[in-house]
Amino acid sequence: MTITRRSRTLAAASLLAAAALVVSGCAKSETPSAGSGDGQAAQVAESPAGSATAATGAGCTLQSTGTPKIDLKDAIVGFSQSEKEANPFRIAETQSIKDEAAKLGVKKLLTTNAQSQLSKQISDIQDMLNQGAQLLIVAPLNSDGLQPALDAAAAKHVPVITVDRKVNATACKDYLTFIGSNFVEQGKRAADAMIAATGGTGKVAILLGASGNNVTTDRTNGFVDQLKAKAPGLEIVAQQTGEFARDKGQQVMEQLIQSKPEITAVYAENDEMGLGAVTALKSANKKPGKDVKVISIDGTRNAVQALAAGEYNGVIESNPRFGPLAFATLQKFLAGESIADSVIITDRAYDSANAAASVAGAY
Repeated sequence: MTITRRSRTLAAASLLAAAALVVSGCAKSETPSAGSGDGQAAQVAESPAGSATAATGAGCTLQSTGTPKIDLKDAIVGFSQSEKEANPFRIAETQSIKDEAAKLGVKKLLTTNAQSQLSKQISDIQDMLNQGAQLLIVAPLNSDGLQPALDAAAAKHVPVITVDRKVNATACKDYLTFIGSNFVEQGKRAADAMIAATGGTGKVAILLGASGNNVTTDRTNGFVDQLKAKAPGLEIVAQQTGEFARDKGQQVMEQLIQSKPEITAVYAENDEMGLGAVTALKSANKKPGKDVKVISIDGTRNAVQALAAGEYNGVIESNPRFGPLAFATLQKFLAGESIADSVIITDRAYDSANAAASVAGAY
């Protein structure tokens, strides 16, 4: 399956690149290279044509939304970040939006950070609208709760693209489209990596992401269902939230080492929690990657380095470089093309065979 996905990704990448030329003429912070133009892989839509509009759902157009036709170079675009930029995913995500806006010559880019507070994200979006934002890109904190902000945007006929997390709202009415990964598939692929690392037997702990969003739910369901179907010998003995944070992941792992000493494998729903678990395991004189297998999702540079060093057993990528695809989608929409309600991207996988050669391209 990995070979097929990679082949499809490479083919789609070439097509998207061609299209782009036409269109454009303790949780501590990491220090990855920040831009999307440093040799790192841009996102690619998972579709036969590599098209940002060839995804799922009925199309949405300028006419159907009542959006005035504008040029990006004359536009004010707002980007609402959900969480503090203290982990590599958020750093890379925000920088990718900034880089692409600059590359395309967007008149003005407004950026805000909700600092993991839903009420602040709502007010951030409303404030950007009051500052004249004509297009919005939003990384939602939660799948629920943003309706007041979405209503405010709809009232002004400002299209909203959501990235990396879905909102429980109506496409084309409350928001234009969602761009992101297939999180259920990520969970399944993490389960496959876990089965390969363990031989299909052992006691597994799941470090859950933050509650209230589809990423956590889908990554959990995909993983659990795949283990049930393919490896009944892998028993899930604990599920506890680490809130997508390294310090919380470490704390939870420390507690689990005491309460569930039989654990032989850890599935962390993002790399930060996985790296926190590695620290806890080392402190308990256990060898991560050997005594306890570790699989996580994201593809951060530190996790890929840990994999290369033998302290990890697998990483499923979740690509945060939304800038090029988000702005390409907006350009297609503003040009009058129909935009599907979901744009699902491809994600690669890292293992012991490719980790060392892949560190430089991780974020």
